[in-house]
Amino acid sequence: MPWSMTDYPNSMKNMDNLVRKKAIDIANALVVDGYAEDRAIPIAMKQAERWFEHASTSEKTDFDEEPNPTKRDHHEKDPSKARLLDADEVVQHQEDGWAVFAKGAERASDVFETKAEAVKRAREIANNKASNVRVYRKDGTLQEIQTP
Repeated sequence: MPWSMTDYPNSMKNMDNLVRKKAIDIANALVVDGYAEDRAIPIAMKQAERWFEHASTSEKTDFDEEPNPTKRDHHEKDPSKARLLDADEVVQHQEDGWAVFAKGAERASDVFETKAEAVKRAREIANNKASNVRVYRKDGTLQEIQTP
C-alpha cells in the first residue's frame, strides 16, 4: 500500500514533518521495488532520519519545497535495488579508508577513518535489513561474518 502525508503508517506519526515526508517517499519506493511493507517501513524511517541528520540546510529546503509524496507517485522499479537491500553489508579497506557497502554494490555508502567506525555503521545497516556483516582485513582476506 503506498502512503501519503495524510495516510501513513502509525509508526511515523511522531516523526518531524520533513523526516516523515522523506520516510514516506523512501517507503513507497521500497514497496515498488518488491519489499514487504513490514520491512520497508522501518528501513525507510531509519534512512530518512539518517538523511535528515546529514543533509545540508539547502538540501532540506529543496526537499521541503518538492510536492508531498502521494499514493500515485511514479517510482522506477529497479530489481538491483531489491537485490542490494537484501545483500550482506561489507566492511573493506580502500585507499581513502574503511568502506561500508552492500555486497554487489558499485560504490560504498560510507567511508570511515577507522575500521571500528565502519563495522559499527555496517551493523546498523545490516540490523535494519536483517542481513550479515562481512568484515575483511586490510589485506583483503575475510576476517569474520557477523550475524544479526
